[in-house]
Amino acid sequence: VQLVESGGGLVQPGGSLRLSCVRSGYTVSPYETYYMGWFRKAPGKEREGVAALDSDGSTSYADSVKGRFTISKDNAKNTLYLRMNSLKPEDTAMYYCASGLGYGGNWWNLGRPGFYSDWGQGTQVTVSS
Repeated sequence: VQLVESGGGLVQPGGSLRLSCVRSGYTVSPYETYYMGWFRKAPGKEREGVAALDSDGSTSYADSVKGRFTISKDNAKNTLYLRMNSLKPEDTAMYYCASGLGYGGNWWNLGRPGFYSDWGQGTQVTVSS
């Protein structure tokens, strides 16, 4: 599986960005399902879960981004999105897309990096005036 993120950049506080992640290289069979998520890592901090989209279509978010970020997917384009509104300086980080086969079930699973098997290279988001 290859995951390629894009859409990062420099934005002022209060601004918006939309990240994209194109998934390729593996075709899921009719008997398989997969989940996807967005993570971020800021300098000096551990990688943390931001948002996830489970194989049943349900979504979950870290408390720090609820109400501001929205995760979605376009199945026809094999693309995962993260719409980020009302951005804050503390959202500054490298953002990563990840995926795994099966069903996550809850944020305790979907929010953990170790629950995912495939990762992109990341896209940098910087929120600063």
